[in-house]
Amino acid sequence: MIWTLAIWPILAGLAVWWRGDHAPRQTALLAALGLAVTLALAFAAGDWTGALDWAPGLTLRAGLTPLAYPVAVMVPAVALAVILFAAGHEPARGLARLMGLMLIFTGAMELVVIAGDLVTLLIGWEIMGAASWALIGHNWRQAEAMPSANYAFIMTRAGDLGLFLALFACFAGAGSVDFAALDRLQGWPLTAAAFGVLVAAAAKAGQLPFSPWLFRAMDGPTSVSALLHSSTMVAAGAYLVARLAPQLSAAPGFSAAAIALGLATALAGGVVALLQMHAKKLLAGSTSAQLGLMFAAAGAGFPNVAILHLLVHAVFKAPLFFAAGIAHGRTESFDLRRMRLGTALSVTAALTALAALALAGVPPLGGAWSKEEIVAALGTLSPWLALVAMVAGGLSAGYATRFAVLAYGPGEAEGEAGPSRAALAALAALAAATLALSVLWWPPAHEAAARALGLTWPRGSTVETVGSLAFVGLGLLIGLWLARHPQEHRAADWLGLPWLIERAVTRPSLALASGLARVDDVVLDALPRGVARGGRGLGRWLAQADDRIVDGITRVTAVGSLALSRGLSRADDHGIDGMNRGASRLGYGAVALLVRLTEGAATLTSRLGEAISDLIPEGTGRLMGMAGSDLRRLQTGLSHHYYVIIVAGFAVSAAILIIGA
Repeated sequence: MIWTLAIWPILAGLAVWWRGDHAPRQTALLAALGLAVTLALAFAAGDWTGALDWAPGLTLRAGLTPLAYPVAVMVPAVALAVILFAAGHEPARGLARLMGLMLIFTGAMELVVIAGDLVTLLIGWEIMGAASWALIGHNWRQAEAMPSANYAFIMTRAGDLGLFLALFACFAGAGSVDFAALDRLQGWPLTAAAFGVLVAAAAKAGQLPFSPWLFRAMDGPTSVSALLHSSTMVAAGAYLVARLAPQLSAAPGFSAAAIALGLATALAGGVVALLQMHAKKLLAGSTSAQLGLMFAAAGAGFPNVAILHLLVHAVFKAPLFFAAGIAHGRTESFDLRRMRLGTALSVTAALTALAALALAGVPPLGGAWSKEEIVAALGTLSPWLALVAMVAGGLSAGYATRFAVLAYGPGEAEGEAGPSRAALAALAALAAATLALSVLWWPPAHEAAARALGLTWPRGSTVETVGSLAFVGLGLLIGLWLARHPQEHRAADWLGLPWLIERAVTRPSLALASGLARVDDVVLDALPRGVARGGRGLGRWLAQADDRIVDGITRVTAVGSLALSRGLSRADDHGIDGMNRGASRLGYGAVALLVRLTEGAATLTSRLGEAISDLIPEGTGRLMGMAGSDLRRLQTGLSHHYYVIIVAGFAVSAAILIIGA
């Protein structure tokens, strides 16, 4: 049943997205209904657990610890207010896709919260990263939207490698990926897992040196910025450190690294926010700073304080983004110097002031109480750490005051655009919740909260409390002075960190990639190119061989055949036909000769017959007539008869010669 807490909003988001933009009000209503059901499930899921056999030896586990339960409730509650604001503030075009992605985003965050093992955590982590890319780039028709979405995605993905490292180290060291297996880690697997988690959490939470992506994410819609910077995405990083700090604190240097990273980011983010003139970027810098305080509290051994500040921060940070969006709708700019809308939008100004005072840490608002608990938590380790937290609190008061005065201070009532009823209702709901959290200053209330979280609160000294409030007062004065002298500062862009990243990371990485590409082209591709060139050369050689050798043989054969044919033809003409003609001529000559001889013999016989006719008149005449008749038969005109006669003549001649010899 616990899985429905994550699956339900994801399915609802897909349904809302699939439905399309043809009925914006119904789309918003369905999205709100999906989150309302998710909120009901979160309230009911206190003791639910779940296990899913993913593969042999790998089981996905889910459940809610005392620290995770309030976060699971907070996520859909704040997201519901964001959906209400988006319904009244964002354009109707693409609204279904926007709300559908927000629901999917919420479901991914819930999966991170209920995860009981590193694989389940990683699945929710990755879905959330992909959804954040789509949400930041929602206005993809604007030139800066997609580059900023890509920048944020790559920056956070670089940190996500730490979570993969933690997963591998946990499995290698304990043979399991359950959170409980982290207690069994020792040596390098424990160190790798601890710092892998810290790096991944820092990237998601916009801690140094990953902070610049928070500014680039401001190119997304205002409702997206409110959701990312309050209850999801960046909150996931702080939640993860607080959730796993008890198991990972045994790793050498983990607690010190978490504290140092958190306090450094709290100071840097505070300075950046104090100098920033872009309304949403100012709030983004403040988010990074506030999450830094949560990292420090978790590293100091008080994850319950970190979670409490996470809850309070989500409630007052979302309405501040709503206020920035409303001001943008009025002035068509996020430049704080162009606002001063307190006269024109008095109700919005009052609600914004309430949330800004909570961010500033002014008692008796809930943000002040949770911030003081962070100071007390760090004070248990060192008064110097508590002092740094006080300075960060003073910076919070300064940039919160500056935002409230520049955005909604007294000014001329210019323009006509004002917030929609839905947007104003969302702002009012979270402002009221911010005010309600003031109850944390009441001892029975914060003691009940401690029992609910299963931990005790650190006890700060009176000196720490007075010193912290003094820094808050100083911050308020600095914020007022800066609001009266608004100026653009280069340091407002994360103190030059993006410039450093560009020259120290981006350009060398691109140069390395270009160099590796050349190596790939020159070296790795040399063999395929050599084979290709050899193949082409062999093909050309074979083609030439075909032209010169095969075709040459063919031509020689053809020429030889023609010559032979001509020779045979000539031989036939001159040889055989010549023999035939010679034989024919010889036959004709022999026949002619025989004819002549016969004629001569006939004449002679005739004459002799005439001479003897007187002697043998009739008998001799008949005999000669018969002989003459037979001799005339030899003149048939057929050559083969003549050949026979010739052969017979040769035979008789040969016989005579032989006998004569």
